[in-house]
Amino acid sequence: MMTLEKQLKEKTYYKMFINEHEDIHPIQVLGEAFQEEAQKDVPDLSSIRFAQGEVYFQHKDYEAAIFKWENITDELEPWAKKNTADAYNELGLVSTAEDIYTAIKSDNLTLNTEVALHLFSLYIERGKLEAAVSTIKKTVNANPDYPNVTEIARVFFEEQQDWNNAIELAVNEAKRTESLEWFDVLNTYVDKGVTKHQQPSYFSQALILLFNLDQKRFEQLITSLWKSYQNEESYFTWITEINHLLLNLDIDRGSNWSVLSQLHKETYLSLIEGRYFIKMLQGFIPDLLTNWLRLADPSTVVISSAAVLSWNELFPESISRSIVSEAENLISTTELHFDEQDECLSLLNSILSWAEAHDMGKNNRVKWIVEQLSDFDTQHIFIAGLSGSGKSAFINMVLGEELQDGPTSSMVMFTDAEEEEILEITDKAFTILPGFTDFQERMDRRRNALESIIEFRHPNQFLQENRIAFIDTPGLKGNQYEQFEVLRNLHVADRILFVLDANSPFSEKERKVLSQIQELAPDIPVHFLLSKMDTIDNEQEAIQIFDETRSLIHSFLPEANVFAFSSQYDRKQQLQDLTKFIQSIKYTRNIEDKRLAKLLYFIRTTISSLLQKRIEVENQLVESIRWNEEMLIKLNGAVNQLRDTEVQKTKAIVSSYRAIKETIQQDISATVPKMLQECSSLIKEDSNFSKIHLELNEEMNRRIQEYLEQTVMPNFYLSFQEWIETCREEFNQSQEYLNEMGEGFNQMYGEERLKLECDFKVLDDWRRDTDRMTSRFQLETVNILLRRTPSQFLLKSAGKLLGAISQNKALLYNKYKSFVENEDYSEAITAINQQFFQSFELFEKSLERDVTLFFKSPAIILNGSVDETRNEIRTNQEMLNKLNTNPEMFRDPLTLFEARLRQFEWMTVAGKGMQTIY
Repeated sequence: MMTLEKQLKEKTYYKMFINEHEDIHPIQVLGEAFQEEAQKDVPDLSSIRFAQGEVYFQHKDYEAAIFKWENITDELEPWAKKNTADAYNELGLVSTAEDIYTAIKSDNLTLNTEVALHLFSLYIERGKLEAAVSTIKKTVNANPDYPNVTEIARVFFEEQQDWNNAIELAVNEAKRTESLEWFDVLNTYVDKGVTKHQQPSYFSQALILLFNLDQKRFEQLITSLWKSYQNEESYFTWITEINHLLLNLDIDRGSNWSVLSQLHKETYLSLIEGRYFIKMLQGFIPDLLTNWLRLADPSTVVISSAAVLSWNELFPESISRSIVSEAENLISTTELHFDEQDECLSLLNSILSWAEAHDMGKNNRVKWIVEQLSDFDTQHIFIAGLSGSGKSAFINMVLGEELQDGPTSSMVMFTDAEEEEILEITDKAFTILPGFTDFQERMDRRRNALESIIEFRHPNQFLQENRIAFIDTPGLKGNQYEQFEVLRNLHVADRILFVLDANSPFSEKERKVLSQIQELAPDIPVHFLLSKMDTIDNEQEAIQIFDETRSLIHSFLPEANVFAFSSQYDRKQQLQDLTKFIQSIKYTRNIEDKRLAKLLYFIRTTISSLLQKRIEVENQLVESIRWNEEMLIKLNGAVNQLRDTEVQKTKAIVSSYRAIKETIQQDISATVPKMLQECSSLIKEDSNFSKIHLELNEEMNRRIQEYLEQTVMPNFYLSFQEWIETCREEFNQSQEYLNEMGEGFNQMYGEERLKLECDFKVLDDWRRDTDRMTSRFQLETVNILLRRTPSQFLLKSAGKLLGAISQNKALLYNKYKSFVENEDYSEAITAINQQFFQSFELFEKSLERDVTLFFKSPAIILNGSVDETRNEIRTNQEMLNKLNTNPEMFRDPLTLFEARLRQFEWMTVAGKGMQTIY
């Protein structure tokens, strides 16, 4: 049967009729067979026709082949239809071929598969990709073992970048065939990043199967999937799913799961670095840690055990008792294999980065302390003592310079360096002090002095040879708070050198301070320097005081050493003796372990301080909102006051300007009519009355022009100058008021934030405009008498005298002269004022705008401050609401940092028998 199906697939069925040993063409052989069969009573010609069609097809005579195959009616008919469609396809009649392919109905799986594959190719050729996808998927489902069918499907899906179907094919075939090649294909898809949109559970069955087939490939595939989900929303779902899967597999730690173990480590540490809330992690962290311990290789077994124990401490009963017991056993019996210092610094950096990202400060003091603890080449000697004990004199003797001319107010570390450099370290910033004067100023200050640390780098042979740094501290007084502030950095020290005054050594007050030091830092050895020995009257008494003091000290601290010092002794000899003393109290054994314990202490205190800062942040937000709300009221009041001032000044300035203009108008209205009336003197009895009105009009305009230029405009100019000076006084008053307002706000802000400067250029503009308006005026001729000719006048007043005009000049002279002298010229005055005051009225209209420009800058600044204050209130209120609604926003990251800290303490302190510093 398989042989027949192969012949039918390859169109070699005709060979059944051919004798391999005869050299006769197949067409002749089949023709003779056809003739022979046709002679029979009941001929069966279908098989011969089918074979003839194949030969014609092989020789590309597709029409002849179609003709033969269309006449097949026996069991070969479905194959004949399939071959017919093949022929039409070869002829380019793809539509006909498609119709025939789709019409074929058969129970033969091979035939159906062949038809589907041809139809699949045809669909691709015709661009019917959806149909091609549907066809190849049905084919794979129906006959996946058919040669090359799954490979054809894989290549097609990849070419089309149809990754959903490609992934489905790879997963299904991997599960069906258990072929490692299909798992490798799936892994390449994962590495391409095309599987990350799939639900993590989609791969579970395949992974379980692969675990039983090839554990190395299993680890590779899980690793690829893990990394592909890391930045996706389904990441936590993946972690939950894969760890649930791992819990149900028989995992043997001896099988070397190093890659998967490292992946669990990286994942756990990233999850507890402060980015997530605990409620987001509690559901899957226990399974993650359980599997990590089961997978751990020798390099991670201690850290995974410590992680299990630290998490179980914070969340008891969250991990099974058997796993916890196993972790306890492993951590106590396994040798440690990791860089403790780097891991510890990594944790601290994570905490500090989180704090800075959440506006909790830069914590530069802690960074500086960590830098000192990481310097294993230098040991730090912490110099403490009561005020006036002689610490500064000792420091100056060692350094060979008068660097400390009085009591210090900040902690200062003196260290050797090639060049002098002075640094000030606060939580907010590192600052390089320009010179020694600035250093002394820092030493003299009292306010916030303890908030900074000074590092004084200075070339010094003694410090260099002994490889030490001296940490000088402010003198201790009775105030408990100040003592704690001075001593809170004790743990940066490797040794404490307590300075005693030889005149009253080891007093009750000093013992109380030493008790406090012992309580704060019981692990740091304390030694003593007996200062001011030169003040003792004689050598015998000095020796007695030294011996008695040493005895008292030993009764309190049996291991302490004592060094006698005086600023009056020979410096060279004292330095030699001091070198021996320093070498006797220095230690070099286990310095890395001791420094590591100090680092862990500072990590714990940093976490505690950040928890306290969370409360401080909330209080600061409440206070900031209250303060800004008060400021907003004051700023709004200032804006309203400025607006009122602008209105008042505008009214005063416009009114004073209008008064000047009205005064000039009144002068013109009073003077010009008289001036025009006086023009009657130009009328004579012998005047040419046909033109006298023209002459009078011209003369009147000339006199008005002269009056305006020589009298009015100079007066106007002087009035303007006085007006501008008055405006300047008004503006100066406003500026003084705004200066006081700005100073008041700046005092409240504590910085020079508001500078309310008005624009005095407005006055320059006014001066320029008034100079231009009063420098020259050209009066356009005013129609004063052109409508008052003598004949018009007489027609209006005495029409019946019209005929006697030329005979009676005396009468005309008297009448016209009387008219000129008695006319009120109101119309002319109106016309003159309109011309003359036109530019002045335009200027008046611009005054309100100019006053607004004068106050524009202060208005913008105040309104901007109002907007800024509103925004700050809104931002702070949102932050406060967020804090109150989500208190875990601060608490949870710090709790997770504490879990990681406990993890280190399990690995280092507990494992080595070191004392934990709290």
